[in-house]
Amino acid sequence: MKMPNVKALAEGAAVPVLLLALWQLVCSMGWVNEHVLPSPGAVAVRWWQYLAPLEPYDPKAGSWLGWAVSGELIIDSIGSLYRVLMGFLVGAVLALPLGLLMGAKPAVYRWFDPMIQVLRPIPPIAYIPLSILWFGLGNPPAIFLIAIGAFFPVLVNTIAGVRHVDGIYLRAARNLGASQGTIFRRVILPAATPYILSGVRIGIGTAFIVVIVAEMIAVSNGLGFRILEAREYFWSDKIIAGMLTIGLWGLAIDVGVSRLNNYLLRWHRGLEH
Repeated sequence: MKMPNVKALAEGAAVPVLLLALWQLVCSMGWVNEHVLPSPGAVAVRWWQYLAPLEPYDPKAGSWLGWAVSGELIIDSIGSLYRVLMGFLVGAVLALPLGLLMGAKPAVYRWFDPMIQVLRPIPPIAYIPLSILWFGLGNPPAIFLIAIGAFFPVLVNTIAGVRHVDGIYLRAARNLGASQGTIFRRVILPAATPYILSGVRIGIGTAFIVVIVAEMIAVSNGLGFRILEAREYFWSDKIIAGMLTIGLWGLAIDVGVSRLNNYLLRWHRGLEH
């Protein structure tokens, strides 16, 4: 099992630690209002309360004297991750076959490319009124917005991957008598896989961005909803705690997708060690 590079970990942690120290210094010296920028310690306390908020039991109701753990952060994280997963799957399942066809068939590319170029610059946020009008409130409009955000990165990278297959491989396969279907399965698809997986990585990142905006509009739970709720009550420490949670989940997802890409592309010469 490969051991983590201690030096690389230390270098990666240096800037965050320095920023935390500077942040704590600014708050300790009283240079900013604590309601505008709470200290790292206050954010850490709020994050723990958000992770496992403590609620007192009522002894008159027959409950034991103590505290209950409700885990609000866990519930919100599960809701957000569910929407990201479902929206990304919908977007990717639609984008992948269309991208393969557009990349492999010039006629299909000519048919669909003008429409794609018109729709691609429109941000998913612009679809919010229509999503609510079409799907109401709850998970469906959020999943719809996330699917749009994930669709175009996967589509564009898939088209690029297929269209950038080296012609030498195609001519060699034809000279060996391979059929069109065999060329597509054994030559085009493997050669385009690095591009496709890059699109998947970008698409998941975009989906995680869109879910926060969608949850501020259409649903009643999730990390985005909780940040909006904290803003209404001016809980700046909870806002920052929610933002840090989003960042940590985003980092975890990106690392996981990156490792999956490295595993699936271990045959690729660019990943040889």
